[in-house]
Amino acid sequence: MKMSRCLALLLGAVMLVSMFGCQAASRNQIMAASASQVELRNYQSRRFETENKEKTLRTVISTLQDLGFIIDKADMVLGSVSGTKLGGYSLRMTVTVRPKAQNQMLVRANAQYNITAVEDPEPYQQFFASLEKSMFLTAHMDE
Repeated sequence: MKMSRCLALLLGAVMLVSMFGCQAASRNQIMAASASQVELRNYQSRRFETENKEKTLRTVISTLQDLGFIIDKADMVLGSVSGTKLGGYSLRMTVTVRPKAQNQMLVRANAQYNITAVEDPEPYQQFFASLEKSMFLTAHMDE
């Protein structure tokens, strides 16, 4: 009887320790995933000093077209543009534009390769480098 009680206590202690170990591992995974999501969002987003949402969206459309994307959908009210680039692969990019602060627009791009989200920074860097040049040129054409 004493042996079965000791065994039960030992088994309970092992289960309790393993539960706390799993919880710590889960917490670490969540923190790592959160950090990688913040990093991903960092290279998916840029702020631009403008208050003209429509002009920003038109510049996004022309930038996507310059990069070889075919525009699938554009909604000025929602501030969303989607385009697909074909060429041995199917890259789809959806870009949203929304006011962030006074005189600022936040542009956020999300890319998908087939059905998989793109986490590589390169397509985003290419898009935003081109968009920054276009935004600069557009702003200076109006002066």
